[in-house]
Amino acid sequence: MLSTARTALFGTGTLRHGALRAAVQPLYSSRRLGSSRSDDSHGNHEGSVAADEPKRTLPQKASHIVRSILHGSEQVRQETKDTLSKVLARGKYVHELSTHRVKPGCMDEYKAIVAELYPLIVRNHSPRVKLVGSWETDIGDLDTAIHIWEYQGYPALSRAYSEYRADSAYTELHQKLQPLLRERKSQIMLEFQFWPTHPPVARGGVYELRSYTLKSGTLLEWEQNWRVGVECRKHHEVPMGAWFSQLGSLNQVHHLWQYPDLQLRKEVREAAWSENGWPETVLNTVPLIQKMSSRIMLPMPFSSLK
Repeated sequence: MLSTARTALFGTGTLRHGALRAAVQPLYSSRRLGSSRSDDSHGNHEGSVAADEPKRTLPQKASHIVRSILHGSEQVRQETKDTLSKVLARGKYVHELSTHRVKPGCMDEYKAIVAELYPLIVRNHSPRVKLVGSWETDIGDLDTAIHIWEYQGYPALSRAYSEYRADSAYTELHQKLQPLLRERKSQIMLEFQFWPTHPPVARGGVYELRSYTLKSGTLLEWEQNWRVGVECRKHHEVPMGAWFSQLGSLNQVHHLWQYPDLQLRKEVREAAWSENGWPETVLNTVPLIQKMSSRIMLPMPFSSLK
């Protein structure tokens, strides 16, 4: 099992060869079907279909293999084109991931201001705008605050942005924040249909935000595998939310988890390997990743998830 885990996490030459073999296999299969037809005096239908397909030259076959490895199969690309916006997202909400990098030594002052500003936003704009959670990074990118907002669709998002600019109390507090920040980033996301955002809850402990930058064109594969993976993890922990980016940095996925402490995090993650389907989820999704990161975060007192 540990060997399987290492293979899934770090990859091997065999895994890469497996991807090539999977891409090449349909070519050999069609060749065998075509050959079997010549030996079939009854004109087998499958052989007839294969024989009627245009034959690829060697360069064409090589190009097909490379496209399959780099960009996914023709079938997956067609499914992505047809269903990505309809199948992956719940379609009800739009979420915003707001990342604030705070100047060293200014975090306490920063938290005092957002503790006044963000509840004010919720009071003035609820139910169209909700604060999913606000956290301070404890392990990972330090001096960083993470905020996740929920809007009732793009119209609510656009309306909220306009109202913020016209709100004098918002403007005053927001101006107080700016000298405390090194950098701000905003990313608009949609939540996965199979993984809705958890409602407000006070569990204590720590939160982990795992962020993945995927290879272009692989989001549908990611979703299909994690539909299985999240069911395995539910036996040991409660998933808090998962989103994929739409505006800002693209090809990114974020998973949010909650744990009582880091020791229990270790134990439940190890226990997941005993679940049927979890090793396969890791094995199938690791090759889709270009970059990944993890943040351990502590909720702020006013956070809805804390």
